[in-house]
Amino acid sequence: MRFVSPNFPDMLEPNIEIKTFPDGDSYVRIPHIKKEDSMLLHRLYPEQNTAIFQAVQMLDTLKRAGASATLVAPYLPYSRQDKTFKDGEALSAEIICGLLLHAGAKKLVTIDCHFLKKEGTFRYAGLEIENISANKLLIEHAREKTGEVEIISPDAGAKYLVEEFGGKSMEKKRGEYQEGEETYRKIESVEMDFDVKGKNILILDDMISTGGTMIKAVENVKKGGASKVYCAATHGLFLKDSLKKLKEICDGVFVTDSIASEVSEVSIRPLIERYLA
Repeated sequence: MRFVSPNFPDMLEPNIEIKTFPDGDSYVRIPHIKKEDSMLLHRLYPEQNTAIFQAVQMLDTLKRAGASATLVAPYLPYSRQDKTFKDGEALSAEIICGLLLHAGAKKLVTIDCHFLKKEGTFRYAGLEIENISANKLLIEHAREKTGEVEIISPDAGAKYLVEEFGGKSMEKKRGEYQEGEETYRKIESVEMDFDVKGKNILILDDMISTGGTMIKAVENVKKGGASKVYCAATHGLFLKDSLKKLKEICDGVFVTDSIASEVSEVSIRPLIERYLA
């Protein structure tokens, strides 16, 4: 097994050349390439559109050399676009998985993929996906950091992150798409039907993007009389000043280092290093 990567310096010395042509096109070269099983570790975020095309270039290069390639990508961009809500919308989750498959990925290993909702091995758009979860690492970190906490998820989609720990789930309702060039569906409400009064609460989700879901969840839990409220997620994008807003209303925020941020306190290394053996 050969391990190749351009951007996992904490786990693997970079051994792929990635450069940019003057017009902005990506240049990729895998030195000493040969026909052998390969594990490609590649972060697909930030600058996901460029990073995804670089992954396609690397996978195709390995395929043309006769190498069987497994792609390890901690965060899968476009994974929230697995459903369509209006006629004519692109089903982007299927598109990216089909693209990686066509480029040469025998398998994708990722962490808390948004559309899978549980750990395990699945086939989606023809691509085999192994979905592993960071929930145990995040909950262990929360307990080390804050002591005993009651764990809840902000919506049913993240239920699998908390249910084995006796956690409960809130119910989220979304509105219609907002007007303007930037598109998103506003979070109308995040409601709960259980008691949190006087308890220390950890709200755990697979990702924090613009923070709309998590902010609503924190507000609701605080309204319910929680003693302390902490927020955690596997992937922290923290768009639109959401990290600042969360810090202002809760007692602590932390995520894994699947995406680098100032609150990336939990390493995904224990989840990835099993594939480097």
